[in-house]
Amino acid sequence: MRHRVCFSLEMPGQNVAEYRQRHDRLWPALRDAIHEQGGHNYSIFALPDVDRVVGYVEVDDIDRWNSGGLSEVTRAWWAYMADIMPTHTDNSPINAPVFEVFHLD
Repeated sequence: MRHRVCFSLEMPGQNVAEYRQRHDRLWPALRDAIHEQGGHNYSIFALPDVDRVVGYVEVDDIDRWNSGGLSEVTRAWWAYMADIMPTHTDNSPINAPVFEVFHLD
């Protein structure tokens, strides 16, 4: 069974174009890491008027997915993105969970 995960990241509206360009050039190693961590059907949506992006991903195993923040490639990606978005001291994006309130297949 796949789990649906949604999250919201702080993203200054004026940086959304650059954020998109960097994702258009997503590193093959990061793409592989997402799949190795059990991520499927991954999408990110921008809300520039409220300085946020919202991500959605389906994962096979929540713990395996959450462990992705420990990988070298993920940490390198965070460092690469840190100049265009607010981050914690370890360069992880400042995020907020998004809770599912309704789902229809």
